[in-house]
Amino acid sequence: MGGDHGPHVTVPAALEFVRARGDVAVVLVGLGIAIERELAAQGTRPGPTLRVHHAAEVVAMDEPPVQALRFKKNSSMRIAVNLVKSGEAHACVSAGNTGALMAISRFVLKTLPGIDRPAIATILPNVRGSYTTVLDLGANVDCTPEQLMQFGVMGAMLVAALEHNERPSVGLLNIGVEDIKGNDTVRQAGELLRASGLNFYGNVEGDDIFKGTTDVVVCDGFVGNSVLKASEGVAKMIVAFLRQEFSRNILRKLSALAAMPVLNALRERMDPGRYNGASLVGLRGIVVKSHGSADKYAFGQALKRAAEEVSNDVVARITHRMAALTAAQRSDAA
Repeated sequence: MGGDHGPHVTVPAALEFVRARGDVAVVLVGLGIAIERELAAQGTRPGPTLRVHHAAEVVAMDEPPVQALRFKKNSSMRIAVNLVKSGEAHACVSAGNTGALMAISRFVLKTLPGIDRPAIATILPNVRGSYTTVLDLGANVDCTPEQLMQFGVMGAMLVAALEHNERPSVGLLNIGVEDIKGNDTVRQAGELLRASGLNFYGNVEGDDIFKGTTDVVVCDGFVGNSVLKASEGVAKMIVAFLRQEFSRNILRKLSALAAMPVLNALRERMDPGRYNGASLVGLRGIVVKSHGSADKYAFGQALKRAAEEVSNDVVARITHRMAALTAAQRSDAA
């Protein structure tokens, strides 16, 4: 029910996803009348692989997370996360209020053993033609060194599962690559990551995210969200500049026609919809947050990401790695 478009995007995306994936069933959680109206508009109805679960309430996009958590226990978001907890669903995907989704998911599902706080992780394109996984993107503004180390474990296990890379490299976002750079928290986090058994590269800077220097980049939520928003702004600015320059006169407009195949390829590579779907990692269940402005294609990418996390057992991977790390720390202490 959330996002900028609600069922007009989420329902068609779910229908297309179910048609493309014969091994997946979808539960549409929300206002029953609104969902069934959209299904009718799409010329279909509920069936064995597509079920409607009515919810009496909806969390507004600007609603305070605490209010949604305390006073809307029958919201579509709360019910969807409850379905994951009960095992009736393997994953939850929502385009709704990010803060409310994180608060509800953390309250209902709880964190995995050894994980203090869940984090928001997403992928960003890099010049190597692959992706860099970055976390946290806003769930935790202030982090301890231990929590940053945990983010490294969660990010590495996420990449290991989805990219089938058993030794993904992990970088710690800092203001310089030297070990002495950064504040006390970041320097201590670097020491913990070096001792974690992960493939820790060391400190990286902001441009390393798009260079593809490491598979995973770890930072606190304040920095991560700032990097994400700045990246989105730069991408939009580049597109706007290109449009302006190609439309200045008739000669440039003709040049734009000649360059159209290249421009279309560039636009496709930079399309944020391709990378839609941020994972709320560290929970005892899989929850994926879609961008609120996602169209049908982009929301479908979030659904695809959730299914991949289920198929590759991301939660179990994080659990096992944290258990091994905790055992090693206890052994060293003894």
